[in-house]
Amino acid sequence: MIELFILLVKVFLVMNIALVLGSLCTWIERKGSALIQDRVGANRAGAFIESDKWFVKPALPFVRMMGWLGVINTLLCDSVKGLWKEDFVPEGASKFLHAAAPIIAVLPIMLAFAVLPLAPDFTLFGYYIHPRVAPIDAGLLFVLAMGSVAVYGVAIAGWTGNNKFSLLGSLRAAAQMISYELPMGLVFVALIVVYGSLDVYTIVERQGDLLWGFIPKWGVVMQPVSFVVLLLAGMAETKRGPFDLPEAESELAAGYFTEYSGMKFLLFWLGEFCEIALFALLLALLFFGGWHIPWVKLPEGVWWAALVGHVVLMTKVVFFCLLQIVIRWTLPRFRYDQLMNLGWKMLLPVSLVNLAVTAIIKVLV
Repeated sequence: MIELFILLVKVFLVMNIALVLGSLCTWIERKGSALIQDRVGANRAGAFIESDKWFVKPALPFVRMMGWLGVINTLLCDSVKGLWKEDFVPEGASKFLHAAAPIIAVLPIMLAFAVLPLAPDFTLFGYYIHPRVAPIDAGLLFVLAMGSVAVYGVAIAGWTGNNKFSLLGSLRAAAQMISYELPMGLVFVALIVVYGSLDVYTIVERQGDLLWGFIPKWGVVMQPVSFVVLLLAGMAETKRGPFDLPEAESELAAGYFTEYSGMKFLLFWLGEFCEIALFALLLALLFFGGWHIPWVKLPEGVWWAALVGHVVLMTKVVFFCLLQIVIRWTLPRFRYDQLMNLGWKMLLPVSLVNLAVTAIIKVLV
C-alpha cells in the first residue's frame, strides 16, 4: 500500500513538473520574444487590479506584479479563452480522429518524462525512493520510441484537417521528425558505447567521475560532437524555429493544426512547450552531469542532497529551455530543402563517423 502511495505521489510530481516547465516555456516565449524584438509584451491583465475587500488587499501587490510580468495573461487568460472557444471540426472530417490527434501527439511526450530521473535516489522514512515514475533499464530506447509515436498524432492532425495547408504541414512534420530521429539514435548509441548503459540514471551517475583526476566526465566533455548533433536534431524534432517548417505561418498558416481551435489547439501548444522542456532535460541529463556539481560530492541516499541535486538539475533545464527560445527568435527559418540537407547530408554522416571513432577509441583505450 505504501509503495502504491509513493508511486502516485511520483506520478503527480512528475506530471506537475512537466506542466510547470511547459508553462514556464510559454511565458518565456511571450516575454522573451518581446524583449528580443524591443516590445513590451503581455503586461496588462491583472496589472491594474483594485479592490476594497480587506482580505484581498494584502495580495494585490503580488497580483499586480504577476500581471505586469505577463504571467496572468499567459497562464490564466489565454487558458480560459481557449477553454471557452468553439470546438471547430471541419466538414467531412472524422470527429474521433480529429479529437484523438492532439492526444496521440502529446501523450508520448508526457510518458517520456516517466523514465527520466529528476534527482539522485534517496532514503526517506526507511523507504528507498527512485525519483522517477518508471525506473526501467532501457530508458533511452523508451524516449526514442515515444518520439516516434508522436509522429502519428501530427500526421493524423494534418489529414483530418481536410485542408491543403494542414496536410502539407503534417507531411513536412512527419518527414522532418523521421529524418532527425536517425542522428538522434546514433548519438544515443555513441553515449551507450561511452557509458556502457541504456539506463539514463546510470549514465548520469557515471558522469560524476573525473577524467584524469580533475575533468568531470560529463557527456559534453566525452562526446562534444554528439552534443552538437543532438542539439540540432532535438530542436528539429521539437519543430521549433529555425526548424519550424511544419507550421510556417508565412506559407502554411499554422500548419498541421490550422483547423484546430479551443482546448485541442491548446493541447498541441502545451505539448510543443513540454517537448522543449523534455529535450532540455535530456541535454542536462546526458551531457551536463544531471544533478552533479563539478568537483562537489554530495552524500548519497540523503533526502536533502537529493533536493539540492534536483534544484541543480532544474537550473540546467531552465537554462536550456531559455537557450532554445532565444535561438528560435534569433535565427531565420530554413528552406525545406536546406532542412532536409542538414539532416541527411550533414548530421547523419557526422553522427555515423562520430560513432565509428567512439567505438574505435573504446576498443583501443
